[in-house]
Amino acid sequence: MPNVALFKQDGTQNGEVTLNDAIFGIEPNENVVFDAIIMQRASLRQGNHSVKNRSAVRGGGRKPWAQKGTGRARQGSIRSPQWRGGGIVFGPTPRSYSYKLPKKVRRLAIKSVLSTKVISGDLIVVDALNFDAPKTKEFAQVLKNLNVNSKAFIVVENDNDFATLSARNLPGVKIVAFDNVTVLDVVAHEKLILTQTALTKLEEVLQ
Repeated sequence: MPNVALFKQDGTQNGEVTLNDAIFGIEPNENVVFDAIIMQRASLRQGNHSVKNRSAVRGGGRKPWAQKGTGRARQGSIRSPQWRGGGIVFGPTPRSYSYKLPKKVRRLAIKSVLSTKVISGDLIVVDALNFDAPKTKEFAQVLKNLNVNSKAFIVVENDNDFATLSARNLPGVKIVAFDNVTVLDVVAHEKLILTQTALTKLEEVLQ
């Protein structure tokens, strides 16, 4: 089983923590990770694009000219698709782009990205992130203590509100509870920081 250093908030090492080999020690499956990212990006699309067909365009209630006798092509409405200002044929309408991959595939994807962070040395485990009040400056100092100078994805336990409020205004930093970890977030940030409690909970969820 892989071992990683366990740090305190002040950046000093506080021993080691053993990671679950079935979650943090697998061979990453890049194809599954790719599929998971495409799925998540698709679900983020608003899908509120809309056009008007000939029944929704204003005007055109009267036949523009007689059916026969004018020498021109027959027309039933000035809002037909071939007219300027007419309706759009087969245009986009509001829809949802979201879809789901099988549960086992989603689990494999998150395990793959977590294992990748271990392999690259970008996983940091902290014994706790405790704050007496929401203090962005104090959280920035914690990141400095941990030598984190890049985009960081931080995973904490559910009830750690002060840490969540302290980190949310820091640029390049995203903080979530352990049950909201996504493949896209892990991949989009260089460093992955887990509290020891969040690590235990995450391993329980992904068993």
